[in-house]
Amino acid sequence: MFGVILAGGSGSRLWPLSRELYPKQLLNLCAEKSLLQSTFERLNKFIPSENIISVTNTKHNANIRMQLGELSENSIIISEPISKNTAPAIALSVKYIIENFNKDEIILVVPSDLFIEDNEKFIQTIKEAEEFANKGFIVTFGVKPTYAETGFGYICFENNKVKAFTEKPDTKTAEAYLQNGYFWNSGIFMFKASTIMAEFEHHCPEIASILKNINCSDKSISFNEFDKMPNISLDYAVLEKSNNIMMVELKSDWKDLGSWKSIYEVSPKDNNNNVFIGHVLDKESKNSFVYSSSKLVATIGLEDTVIVETEDAILACKKDKTQDVKQIYETLKEQHDGTQKVHKTVYRPWGFYTVIAEGKGFQTKIIHVNVGQKLSVQSHNHRSEHWVVLSGMAKVVLEGKDHILSPGHSIDIGVKAIHSLQNPFEEDLEIIEIQKGDILSEDDIIRYEDMYGRA
Repeated sequence: MFGVILAGGSGSRLWPLSRELYPKQLLNLCAEKSLLQSTFERLNKFIPSENIISVTNTKHNANIRMQLGELSENSIIISEPISKNTAPAIALSVKYIIENFNKDEIILVVPSDLFIEDNEKFIQTIKEAEEFANKGFIVTFGVKPTYAETGFGYICFENNKVKAFTEKPDTKTAEAYLQNGYFWNSGIFMFKASTIMAEFEHHCPEIASILKNINCSDKSISFNEFDKMPNISLDYAVLEKSNNIMMVELKSDWKDLGSWKSIYEVSPKDNNNNVFIGHVLDKESKNSFVYSSSKLVATIGLEDTVIVETEDAILACKKDKTQDVKQIYETLKEQHDGTQKVHKTVYRPWGFYTVIAEGKGFQTKIIHVNVGQKLSVQSHNHRSEHWVVLSGMAKVVLEGKDHILSPGHSIDIGVKAIHSLQNPFEEDLEIIEIQKGDILSEDDIIRYEDMYGRA
């Protein structure tokens, strides 16, 4: 069996903690490990790591690689050059398996953002579904609903045979589905490689046709070809059109962590049914969720309320309105507001940086480089940089010449100068970086060498 983890989502309903460049699958929301890492470990209990493929977006590749690298050296990551929803992502991963392993094996597709604790029952369900997949069916895994949720898809079935899929109904329709025995669509699928490819050919020939021109012999996908793909989910591309689908009830617990309400539901609560995470001081609140990442949040007399504080944004809403957070995210995106895209603190494979000040023509960061790590050999076309060492020792390679800097010492990096910041020493390194220029963007990085495969 092969496993495919869909890890390219934006997690817009979990803003402001989830951002475009650091989405929810990378966050530690309900456990010590991230949702992505938990998903990988779950699959790795019955699928060898070299058979687990994570499909993500190019902009998430470095963080995905860093997190999975902590668990296995053998995991495979495919980077889409642009997000095109689940159908193209699944088609791409299936073609990769066919071309690189030359096998028509069963493939299990799972989202990277599910919360499942009972792994034994999960594995039991997967084994039960193999029989249907071996017979040439697409298998979907249904969850028995507990309330009329409007944010999920629903499955109508009879004797395991799927009769219809419906995406995200209104409240009245969802209540009717509940009474008629429909199940939630878990977003987990299983099929043989040949089965799903035949379904693409029949129901979505556009994907099948474009896929023939994409070379999957390596993990670098052509932008020009992939950009032609339709932006469409597997549900719309295949599942709603096919008569070849069986449903198996997911025996384990299951929670789609797609909103702050769902995070509240799976979190431990106090005597007043509150969930407080971080530095929170409360008086007499009930049934509320408060998350503090950096500041003291004081609350008095809240009921059914969600508050999420990050370094640069605060969300406050009623608990039953958390599905609408996506609208805030989309508005910020339309306005080109940076709080939609990135946090003040950004994690990288070598450490992290925090933006502490910015204005027209300048930006100031604190850069933290872990022991034994180094930034890529790079240059910038539009900005100069001034580095001051705060703690630790820095090795700076500038235009081919090495400079060793101790705390208090500084160096200037000119526009287009080829340089690298390194920490080969035994203590973590922190520097202040002052950028000056007309364009101060992470896109203004030309990489020549990189130990994390980003060049």
